[in-house]
Amino acid sequence: MKKLLLILTLIFLVNIANAQLVIGDQLPDITLKNQLQVDISLTDFKGKVLLVDIWASWCAPCRVANKKLVKLYQQADKRNFHIVGIALEKDKTKWLSAIKKDQLQYTQLIDSKGFDAKTALLFGVEQLPTTFLFDVSGKLIAINPSEEQIIIAIKNLSK
Repeated sequence: MKKLLLILTLIFLVNIANAQLVIGDQLPDITLKNQLQVDISLTDFKGKVLLVDIWASWCAPCRVANKKLVKLYQQADKRNFHIVGIALEKDKTKWLSAIKKDQLQYTQLIDSKGFDAKTALLFGVEQLPTTFLFDVSGKLIAINPSEEQIIIAIKNLSK
């Protein structure tokens, strides 16, 4: 019985480890709802450098990071770059309020199960905010990239 339990535990841990994104992985085909209840798929953004920002309204560092992302997005060439915010949020009202207060103009999606959400598990999110930078082919090129790394990825696209 102990051996069986140990084997099942190992299988579970291997499956979790395999579910987390690593550099070189492809953009997951996740579809979530935006604030207008419209389904949006991450793969809709292939062809652009894409920054996926996983955050929550109750997360103070996330809210500070939102200000930096808003500035970055305003300065970026939207033809080549986009940001998708995914909130691990159980309270939709607080999420909508944060979007408005932080003036988030880029795509916002919600996964309403918090850290138990499929998105959090697939991306391997252990803390907030966490960002993932994908190139135009949808390949993960950086986890928690600096602003400089993001700008370089956008500039490399236009060469």
